[in-house]
Amino acid sequence: MSAEQPSVLLAEDDAAFRRVYGALLLDAGYQIAEAADRPSVRRALESEPDRYFAVVLDLMLPPDGTREGGLAQLAEVVALAPKAKVIVASGAGDVPTMLAAIKHGAYDFLTKPVDPDVLLIVVARAIERARLLREVEDLRARLGGSAPSDEMVGDSSSFRAARSLAERVARSELPVLVTGENGTGKELLARAIHVHSPRAAGRFVPVNCGAIPEPLIESIFFGHQKGSFTGAIKDELGLFREAHGGTLFLDEIGDMPLHLQVKVLRALESGEILPVGASRAETVDVRIVSATNQDLEAGVSEQRFREDLYWRIKGAEVRLPALRERRDDIPLLARHFLNRAAHMSSDGRPKQLDEGALESLLEHGWPGNLRELRHEMQRATVLAADRRTIVAEDLSFALLERPSPVSDSLPAKVEALEKREIAAALEKTAGNRSKAALALGLSRQGLLKKMDRYGIA
Repeated sequence: MSAEQPSVLLAEDDAAFRRVYGALLLDAGYQIAEAADRPSVRRALESEPDRYFAVVLDLMLPPDGTREGGLAQLAEVVALAPKAKVIVASGAGDVPTMLAAIKHGAYDFLTKPVDPDVLLIVVARAIERARLLREVEDLRARLGGSAPSDEMVGDSSSFRAARSLAERVARSELPVLVTGENGTGKELLARAIHVHSPRAAGRFVPVNCGAIPEPLIESIFFGHQKGSFTGAIKDELGLFREAHGGTLFLDEIGDMPLHLQVKVLRALESGEILPVGASRAETVDVRIVSATNQDLEAGVSEQRFREDLYWRIKGAEVRLPALRERRDDIPLLARHFLNRAAHMSSDGRPKQLDEGALESLLEHGWPGNLRELRHEMQRATVLAADRRTIVAEDLSFALLERPSPVSDSLPAKVEALEKREIAAALEKTAGNRSKAALALGLSRQGLLKKMDRYGIA
């Protein structure tokens, strides 16, 4: 199975559903396996537990066909295929059933009839999440006793600054705000900070602040007591108590609803949370690491984000530069990802880049950052299966972009690209050199030197 075609297990007893949605997922580029009952699901996962990146699971499969039996199977699926994300599809969309499914390990909950567009979006997100967690698992296995930056590849000045700051804050108890565009590796960095913190023996508990259904928000974060609402048949810890003694990672914190921001701020300031239905607060001890691709200061100005919470989570800010801001690192990163993709080649050896391919990599804009570069190297490795060398034509974007006619030499091309980036940053900031330097990951003095070197007024 190539990384370009992740596998999805469609577990559904309705043949029409399997036919329609299986064809939909196939058209989207996924490999599909089907199961019509509980024993078939079990056999599929026992034979190939690591094959599937996502499982779309009907909650009431035969032969049991009950809610309780479905929840039991959900827990079994999570245990059999821990690297897959399980998306529950059910005609019962009540809050207690949704809560129970989330508690038993569901990544998401879809109410039947399922909208095709919603299914594609949720499956895509689940697969991306599964891919990321597999990479994190690999990272944690290889980090060993090294500093958190040792597995972070790059030698550009902006990246060295982020790596150095990560090393220092990892050993402290400071809350950390990791900022950067999508695909720059924010969660990987957050996990590395936890692994090398005084709380490494505790749990790292991640949550996407914008992906929790509104009715479940308080229960997910703060837990609830048995009997606090219909369907609350036992006590639930919630994320804060699960992370007690460890790290709570608030991903995409800029998407957190305002009413939840108030309660999270109170928990951070007091060290106490009030579970739903409880009359007494409970003490929690967590370190907060947050991440966002948004401008939170702008969010504060626009009253979308609380100023007091912003300063509470920003004990130290680690900004991960976009790939276009660290072009000097592209050859090194490309070789790193080619080495990791070597198992996809026919002989198990990493491919090499010819000069044309390297030029294309240096000239590309990289809107998907590291994630895009990793996928490009995987794809190119597969396409060049019968060759030792990757050429420009193996890259998905090479035919869409014309090379810059500045010079035939790579150093000159890099300089031309850097000059273009500086000019664009200055234009975007209306000539504000301090803001342009920040956007480019440079010091103000460093930007002035480059402007002088390139004759930019």
